[in-house]
Amino acid sequence: MTENVHKDTAAVHAGYESSGHHDSLAVPLYQTSTYEFATAEQGARRFAGEEEGGIYSRLGNPTVRVLEERMTVLEKGAGTLAFGSGMAAVSAILTHLTKTGDHVVCSRGIYGCTFGLLKILEEKYGITHTLTPMGTEEEIEAAVTPETVCLYVESPVNPTMELVDLSAAKAVAERHQLKIVVDNTFASPYLQNPIDFGADYVLHSATKYINGHGDVIAGLLTGRDAEDIRQIRATVQKDYGGIISPFDAWLLIRGLKTMAVRMQRHTENAEALTAFLKKQPLVERIFYPFDDDNPQADLAKRQMTAGGGLVSFTVRGGRPAAQRLMNELKLIKIAVSLGDAETLIQHPATMTHSGVPEEERFRMGIGEGLLRLSAGLEHAGDLIADLAQAFEAAACAEQPLAK
Repeated sequence: MTENVHKDTAAVHAGYESSGHHDSLAVPLYQTSTYEFATAEQGARRFAGEEEGGIYSRLGNPTVRVLEERMTVLEKGAGTLAFGSGMAAVSAILTHLTKTGDHVVCSRGIYGCTFGLLKILEEKYGITHTLTPMGTEEEIEAAVTPETVCLYVESPVNPTMELVDLSAAKAVAERHQLKIVVDNTFASPYLQNPIDFGADYVLHSATKYINGHGDVIAGLLTGRDAEDIRQIRATVQKDYGGIISPFDAWLLIRGLKTMAVRMQRHTENAEALTAFLKKQPLVERIFYPFDDDNPQADLAKRQMTAGGGLVSFTVRGGRPAAQRLMNELKLIKIAVSLGDAETLIQHPATMTHSGVPEEERFRMGIGEGLLRLSAGLEHAGDLIADLAQAFEAAACAEQPLAK
């Protein structure tokens, strides 16, 4: 009964039928590592792939499978794999797509740990990469080499909120027979479905908006080809072992049930905070996809249904001013995640992207005065009041003492 329902409904119901689970309304938690075979022959058939059924929870688990099937529906794919972290999902897809000597074209900005992984792949296995703006088809085309095998995209980009034109990426990929991987963490499947724009794979740090409560580390990878996803499960995921626990999968299933209403509130609060920040003298620049002053606003509105819960901004005075402002906050928490019920703020240059060399950070647009704010679920008025007092205190601290 969930084939043609709205995305909001699928987030609550898809992938689960209670009649197969003792009529339990809630998805049961199958906290088991292994499964019993009725006969030796049945065990042999299951290991040979000739019969469906449980073998070992590294290879599949009923609770995890509900999560995977639900995400497949939400991302409009053909199959999904759940991992123990977002980076496990990133590692799995890049390992699956590349071999020694291959090349990856990446969006100019990427998560700091993804950058670290790409450096490992280059240093150990000769898999090179190029970071490039992907605002136009020509910019993407210019970075492609005969060795390129895939386009790796963040859109919106962490933490600059820069957008990649996914239709342009598709055009280049089709000409060169490349795969497209899109990290959709910042938008969530509620606001953006990259497979609609030609992506072959969509990944998430499910720690963020999928979970929504700051109590799970997890990753998800959805693909447009079911057989390809099955191969990744049977090879890279099985042998590298970056799986999710059944309990964490159960928590993500619970989180998905409220994703629609959470994303609406996150977005409303981010819009209110963006409007407030635009009036602050200490703020130099604001990065929010649906901001009318954003030169990519039209692209954002083609690819996303709303601007989402993240807003980045730069403050005058660089790192000292940014850190001073953060330290004056009382309600908003200094923390590096996003998508939580709590509003969080962090300084990318010294936190999430501190492992990226300074020169590369600047090319990504990550300056010393840049802050990333994840709007939570609190009342917008309280968040604005906290920012207002912090800006006032930070401005006072800038003034020299009277003689």
